[in-house]
Amino acid sequence: MPGAVFSLAFAASAIGTTEFVIVGLLPDIARAFDISVSTAGLLVSFYALAITVGTPVVSALTARLPRRALLLALMTLFTLCNLAAGLSSSFPALLAIRIVMAVAHGVFFGLGTTVAMALVPTQKSGRAVAIMVSGLTVAMVTGVPGGTWLGDLMSWRLPFLVVAAMGALATIGLWRLLPALAAQRSADTILSQLALLKDHALMPLYAITGLGMGATFAVLTYLSPLLVHTTGFGSKGVTLGLTVFGLGSVVGTSGGGRLSDRYGPKLSMNIALAGIAASVAALWLTAQHPVLVLVNLFVWGAFAFAVPPIMQATVVLVARHVAPEAVGTAAGLNVATFNLGISGGSFVGGLTLAGVNVLTTVYAGVALAVVGLVVVAMYRWSERPSAAPSQRSLGRC
Repeated sequence: MPGAVFSLAFAASAIGTTEFVIVGLLPDIARAFDISVSTAGLLVSFYALAITVGTPVVSALTARLPRRALLLALMTLFTLCNLAAGLSSSFPALLAIRIVMAVAHGVFFGLGTTVAMALVPTQKSGRAVAIMVSGLTVAMVTGVPGGTWLGDLMSWRLPFLVVAAMGALATIGLWRLLPALAAQRSADTILSQLALLKDHALMPLYAITGLGMGATFAVLTYLSPLLVHTTGFGSKGVTLGLTVFGLGSVVGTSGGGRLSDRYGPKLSMNIALAGIAASVAALWLTAQHPVLVLVNLFVWGAFAFAVPPIMQATVVLVARHVAPEAVGTAAGLNVATFNLGISGGSFVGGLTLAGVNVLTTVYAGVALAVVGLVVVAMYRWSERPSAAPSQRSLGRC
């Protein structure tokens, strides 16, 4: 695998850390700026919203730019934003910086996956995407708890400064290892780029991505109170549970890419979504047993994070056929859908809450996974039984 792919993965790790570590820093940020925790929570919701709205627009605007130069510019902007966040003196300034950072995140991740796939043969495209996505899962296992620990130990500003250093290293790695890459084929207007939202081959794929992530985050968002009130864990037990889920996600990211390369996206997504539904439903039986729930979390994490590499690789391969002039935009839209699934799943899960009985969120998780399976079944996948889904076979969708 080319070294540039691993540089992209390291960049993704920095991105994942800065996206998720904020959750553990909210109480400290609220105290620092004398605001409520709910107000500080805008740093999370606005970040996801900025990715969802800004990614497709900026991806379309920058589609004509050389990809290597654009990736380096985006990573440089991301690094500077984290440095500015660590030095910010007011909450509105920090919020604005997070919004800019989020757009750079979304565009970089969408474009980075297309570049990772361009660096390897088609039959290894799923694994290349999986390696890049693994940066996010590694961030969940190490960067997020480590950043939270640093924030508690010294200051909430320190994790942002550490991520800025990671971003600088990632920029240097990309500069040294990434080969010259031309822009995508001549792109048309922004409206024609965003017309992908009406494309019959791509829209169901975006729906599958959103439903797959929504099924997980409908429950995962409320995992901490579930482990406290139902399992009886303390704060250390909750940290252990999240770490075990993160370890499973690392396995799932790698496995999802290999599964997609070998068996194609339809079977792979059926396995992933069925696994999510089963492992989420199993919480009804395992949540009261500390050892069993940890095993459950590992398996659930593996199925849940098999979804991103499978769907990102599939979207890119289909877009190469149906919209070759807008592959980067198509990939960016999938990243936006990923985040929309996270926020939407959290909202739907919240609607099912009944007091401290957080297990009611399981209903939402299973329902979203089942709807995802229905969309997979109705989509006109290629009938070619090839182990590796080539551009031509996926283009027949």
